[in-house]
Amino acid sequence: MTRNRLNLATLLILALSAPLPLTAFAQSLPQDPDASSPAKTYITAVNPDLTITYRLYAPTAEHVDVVTGSTPVSYIPHQMAKDDKGVWSWTSEAQKPDLYEYFFNVDGLRIADPGSAMPKPQRQVNTSLILVPGSILDVKNVPHGEVRMLTYHSAALNSERQVAVWTPPGYTDASQPLPVLYFYHGFGDTGRSALDQGRIPQIMDNLLAEKKIAPMLVVIPDTETDAKGIVPEEFVTKDRRKEFYPRNAAAADKELTGDIIPLISKTFRARDDAAGRALAGLSQGGYQTLVSGMTHLDQLAGWRRSAVSVPRRSRMKTWRNALPSQIKSTRS
Repeated sequence: MTRNRLNLATLLILALSAPLPLTAFAQSLPQDPDASSPAKTYITAVNPDLTITYRLYAPTAEHVDVVTGSTPVSYIPHQMAKDDKGVWSWTSEAQKPDLYEYFFNVDGLRIADPGSAMPKPQRQVNTSLILVPGSILDVKNVPHGEVRMLTYHSAALNSERQVAVWTPPGYTDASQPLPVLYFYHGFGDTGRSALDQGRIPQIMDNLLAEKKIAPMLVVIPDTETDAKGIVPEEFVTKDRRKEFYPRNAAAADKELTGDIIPLISKTFRARDDAAGRALAGLSQGGYQTLVSGMTHLDQLAGWRRSAVSVPRRSRMKTWRNALPSQIKSTRS
């Protein structure tokens, strides 16, 4: 009897461990696009006439919209149509050269474009970007600066942090000390936002090539400190401006003056006088600029804030306006 039980147990173990046919999992796996079609038939793209065709492969979806715009007040849903291969699409009118935000609404679920290589840098990614070429945001055939990522220990926050620094073309450790612009991103974004969406490297390269600015360093901290008790996701949205913003700004200010400015002075050929430092910021970054700029007039002579999202076509003007007069070119 004992032997029979062992044989039954062995057979049961072997049966459970045997590989199941792939069809057993077929219902839980997503469908792939038609392998005989090139990817361009189901991904979003800018057309030669500067229209944009938004595409999403979602064969089982019942309703899909592409939503354009950068803020809730500017969102516009566009109903997409599905073809016989399961690809939803909608084509816009011709667009001005610029960087645009969009996302998909798939049966009530908001998603970023899975076929795009340009997600918007966010703490919770739900938006994509698309560049219509032909503006100062483009990578042009001009001398290019470099972006350096520095990892450091923040004594003010007691954590490991990163900061991006754009250096102008031709910068070396023997260069003449340069003025420094510190730029803070907006709420919900990450430290890469100013690089990938703000296009700081491209804008600075192109403005410098056009002799509309003087050489400088651009330092891009992470606006969110993520210090203990100051993590944005832990705050109720309606209380964010009253409770989170001031506490985060105070922590970020200590990091700026206690960690970041000394780090930049130690690592780069940077001017160490107040007239050689400026602050600029967007949205929450504008609030940070206001707090630090007004608090440290002895260390930061120039500051400019933008309290609301800036239309992309105004970005070049906004960038130039953010620069203090002492580090702009004398040419208009």
